[in-house]
Amino acid sequence: MAIEVTDANFDELVLKSDKPVVVDFWAEWCGPCRMVAPIVAELSEEYKDKAVVAKMDVDSNPDTSVKFGIRNIPTLLFFKNGQIVDKQVGAVPKSVLASKLDAIL
Repeated sequence: MAIEVTDANFDELVLKSDKPVVVDFWAEWCGPCRMVAPIVAELSEEYKDKAVVAKMDVDSNPDTSVKFGIRNIPTLLFFKNGQIVDKQVGAVPKSVLASKLDAIL
């Protein structure tokens, strides 16, 4: 299960993580976000020992969304050592996300 991150705990759980982190920026009303959700859940299980997979509701956490310039959702940001190293905007197949995650491990 992907962890839920918020404006309050984003720095602690994402930027200070000793593992690579993928954050899925999403919203309840977003159709493509619902298409990506099961893929994100699968990745969280498959990579649970190697990476952190997180979800952030943009409606409930506007500060972080603005900070990272999230204008379209779903947007997945890939972090390593507290820095953005890759980005995916829109719904894509699981293989695309897995290959991006593999590249930063």
